[in-house]
Order: sequence, then structure tokens, then C-alpha cells
Amino acid sequence: MSDPIALLNRWLGDARSAGAPEPAAVAFVTVGADGRPSARTVSLKRVEGDALVFTSALWTRKAREIESNPNVALLFHWPTVGRQVHVTGEAKVAERALALELFSERDISHRVQTLVSRQGTPIEDIEPLRARHAHLMNVLEAPPQCPPDWGAIRVVPEAVEFWTQAPDRMHERLLFERAEEGWRTTRLSP
Repeated sequence: MSDPIALLNRWLGDARSAGAPEPAAVAFVTVGADGRPSARTVSLKRVEGDALVFTSALWTRKAREIESNPNVALLFHWPTVGRQVHVTGEAKVAERALALELFSERDISHRVQTLVSRQGTPIEDIEPLRARHAHLMNVLEAPPQCPPDWGAIRVVPEAVEFWTQAPDRMHERLLFERAEEGWRTTRLSP
């Protein structure tokens, strides 16, 4: 296969079909202004023709780090199927229309959580947030609208490495690197 994005999408489907837990979960690594990497697990929302799409509150450390340094790394790992995919690329906040669309697809409880919690900010006690979330879930008459500081993040891969586990530890590794004419493919030693 000559298109790594299509192959990644196929592997995601394989992981879902095999019953892998949280197949869309991916480690998302950014770099802070101090040069230190920062990782967290996020959920892939969509695979586009040449990009991977995620969502985030735009006040978070992740969003701030992307703004100052758009170079990111992603790692999908599906141990139940013996596969992983490592992606490096450039991230940027996507158009507002995509954020609105993806927010509307979220479970109502997740939309309310976005309104209740300023993800990553210091708090003294989680119980007031839980109480506010429960209250809003009981009184809301319509789904909440997408906040202006919530968005979609699009990652355009520059390199994608596919790794398949082998019992003899001679793992298959296939690296795709973006080139002017498309993608250059290199088989790597295990």
C-alpha cells in the first residue's frame, strides 16, 4: 500500500474488529517552550485524506504548545493485535466549522463536562465540579453549544512508521516519509 493514512485507517478498523480496547486512543506528544516533551492520551476523532483530527479545549497546555511549536508525535499501540503506528507531523487548529461539527457529535455528558471543567487548571476539590455537572445534566433543556475556546486540531503527518510484532522478534517495520511526489517507503530492520 502506498498511502500511509489509508493504511492507518485500515489498521484502526482491524483493531476495532479484533476488540482492542479503546482502538482510537493515541499518545499525543507536544513540546513546551522549555524544550521538554509532554505526552497525554487522546482519542482520534477522524481520519481525513491527508490528516488526523483530534479535539481539545484551546486553553490547554497541549493547545498552547502546538501554537508555539507545531511539531508533534503520536503513538497508537494495539498490543492485542501486535501492532503500533508512530506518526510525526505538524499540528494546527482546524477551521471553526469542523470544531462545531465534532462538538455536536460528542455525548451530551461530555459536552456538559466541557462547560463545567477548565481541563488542566488547578482545583482544590473535584466534588463541586461533579455536583455542577450532575445539576446541568438534570436541568438542561437542549444540548450545550460549542464553546468559542474549544476546537479541532488537525495533524498532517510527515512520517508514519508501521510496526508489526513477530514471535521471533524480527518485527516488521515500514516507514513512510512524505516526499514531493507522494510518499517514500523504507523497510527498517527490527
